[in-house]
Amino acid sequence: MSEIDAEVVRRLVTGRKNDGRAVYDPQAKAEVVRACMRPGVSVARMALQCGINANLLRRWITQSMGADTKTSRANMPTVAMASTDAFVPLRLAAPRAVPATAAALKLRLHARLPNGVEVDLSDAGPGELLPVLELLGRLPCSDSTIR
Repeated sequence: MSEIDAEVVRRLVTGRKNDGRAVYDPQAKAEVVRACMRPGVSVARMALQCGINANLLRRWITQSMGADTKTSRANMPTVAMASTDAFVPLRLAAPRAVPATAAALKLRLHARLPNGVEVDLSDAGPGELLPVLELLGRLPCSDSTIR
């Protein structure tokens, strides 16, 4: 075991109650919680290594920080989140009459989205680009693509 000593895991459960629930050693429990506080330690992996439920370990951590599990969310400070929209809203105007010299104009659109998708529309004319942008604007964006 890389994050916790096998001896601590061995002495974590000291017995069982009549209903089958485990009784835990307070010192071993405190050592497991301290091990979870180290940078880069996964609580879920630690729970697996100790043979306990990750939610139980998370409750121990919360209790060790002095917060009651029922009121801990109410006491947490509010943090303002930055906008993480995957697409930038565009205002598209109806196509105007274009002089003959501008009709030969070719545009290039290259976009790299936060989710790693790249859109490259090379040598598109103004009449070809507008429908594509309208179509892209109507596509749903799931939360899983937003970082």
